[in-house]
Amino acid sequence: MSLIPYALSRALLFRLDPEAAHDVTIDMLARTQNTPLTCTYSQPRVDDPVTLAGLNFPNRVGMAAGLDKNARCIDGLGAMGFGFVEVGTVTPLAQPGNPKPRMFRLPAANALINRMGFNNDGLDAFIANVQRATFRSKPGMPLLLGLNIGKNAATPIEKATDDYLIGLAGVYPHADYVTINISSPNTKNLRALQSDEALDALLGAIAAKREQLAQQHGKRVPIFVKIAPDLDEDQVKVIAATLLRHGMDGVIATNTTLSREAVQGLPHAEEAGGLSGAPVLASSNRVIRQLRAALGKDYPIIGVGGILSTADALSKIEAGADVVQIYTGLIYKGPELVSQSAEAIKNRLQPSSKGR
Repeated sequence: MSLIPYALSRALLFRLDPEAAHDVTIDMLARTQNTPLTCTYSQPRVDDPVTLAGLNFPNRVGMAAGLDKNARCIDGLGAMGFGFVEVGTVTPLAQPGNPKPRMFRLPAANALINRMGFNNDGLDAFIANVQRATFRSKPGMPLLLGLNIGKNAATPIEKATDDYLIGLAGVYPHADYVTINISSPNTKNLRALQSDEALDALLGAIAAKREQLAQQHGKRVPIFVKIAPDLDEDQVKVIAATLLRHGMDGVIATNTTLSREAVQGLPHAEEAGGLSGAPVLASSNRVIRQLRAALGKDYPIIGVGGILSTADALSKIEAGADVVQIYTGLIYKGPELVSQSAEAIKNRLQPSSKGR
């Protein structure tokens, strides 16, 4: 149990500009991880192992990509009780992202809007940070690590595959799984990669590169694809068929939404960017249900979007997700949400808590 109540930390952080608060938090985690100060935010890790895509997840609650874009805080996030942590999105070259301000709180809706634009220090710095993490040397079932890759903003969309192949080759030796992010709304035309022909071409190239890398490194690393909530049922069916056709190992549903229906009239509601938090829960769960129907009962689905309570986490499992991820909920509710959600899922799924 963390020594400092999160309500106190949140009150202080919410006095800062949202991006400044984010930077302070990341710096604090980077400086205190693997030190006695970890006790100020640590949570017990619930033991609820499940096997998906050949990976042994210690429990069913993970950290979503986007918080730790440069992989600086893997051990610190792991101390919060997550069963798996996903970092990134990383691009081949460093880039500053979109102009500031680019992150906005909507507290009345337990939501955020961001248009960060894959700001990160580039692939080489990212890999160096991953290599410094010590979680794999710790006793017990190790934390799983997902590495999330994307394309540089300056790369034309018709050349996007090149960036993904560079990213895949770079992170492959260091990842428990790799996520192909084609669903951020903050890189121009990126979501066009979810369309039928573009997705088919991209995943075909990814699959071929993975076969080469598997032979080179002597291991087959699972690949997940992260999609948007702003898809209709026909689009979801096309994506599901393409995932199966190219042997992708799982899907992450979903990223942020462009819809503002649930936050109309609130301050900052009309800011450009992706909306995350409570307003995304329903659309994310809808996509999860549609994916489960299209993919069958055994295909791995990671559910993310709108988890701010144990009931929200359970709703993702009930919609068809195997495991879940948290991001905005961590900002609004704190680390206790991690262990509480993992415990609630474990209790709901017992005695069949070993998963599909």
